[in-house]
Amino acid sequence: MTRQPPALIGISHGTSSSEGRAAVRALHEAVAAAIVDRATWVGADAGADDPPRAPSVRLGHVDVEQPDVPATLASLEPGEPAVVVPLLLSAGYHVHVDLTEAVAEAQSSDRPVALAGALGPDDRLATVLARRLDEAGVRDDDAVVLSVAGSSDGRAVRDCRDMAKRLAAACGRDIRLGFLSAASPLLIDAIAQAREDAPGARVVVASYLLAPGYFQDLAEAAGADVVSAPLLTTDAPVPGELVEIVLDRYDAAAG
Repeated sequence: MTRQPPALIGISHGTSSSEGRAAVRALHEAVAAAIVDRATWVGADAGADDPPRAPSVRLGHVDVEQPDVPATLASLEPGEPAVVVPLLLSAGYHVHVDLTEAVAEAQSSDRPVALAGALGPDDRLATVLARRLDEAGVRDDDAVVLSVAGSSDGRAVRDCRDMAKRLAAACGRDIRLGFLSAASPLLIDAIAQAREDAPGARVVVASYLLAPGYFQDLAEAAGADVVSAPLLTTDAPVPGELVEIVLDRYDAAAG
């Protein structure tokens, strides 16, 4: 009998934006489809009469929306193991505290649960960011600022600075960094400094946000000439790089 693989529990931040919810749901559906396809390919390659079972895939949220983490885990079969994959770009408070505590509580029952790493930093995210900049019409003489949500957790701030360096390498240009909350420089100040340093140049914001919503609205109101779309949008396919990262994080924790 084929052993049940751990369920993949994708946990997003949660948002009140209907557009943002739809974008995250699309990522969830793309991951679910990819993991079924992968199980099918593995079974076909092995020529097995009893092909591998595809893991269960669930979507939950750490804030704002329901189901929350405990409710999402409770939707699984009794004792079914799980890997919680944060659909978060940096490992801040939600990963190190909220999700860590939720996983520890689940492990106190008879359900094995592992916590995977956050989606970023990752060079594949830089590839998607660069694509969004190209789609927004970035020019060689533009000043580019990477906009991030921000965190009071120093580890998350370091992750964001890491992503700015990765985007700079991917684009072959200088990238400034601006935070929308909790850390400095704030995006509005980073934009003002870019204008001062490069008079007459356009300031383009690269949105390092997972989906449309409150923070994307803040980025678009911060005074840049151009703001790129977030990583996920409702009018374009889910980037394959994001699906790959989710599956990689799941595999690393499941292994």
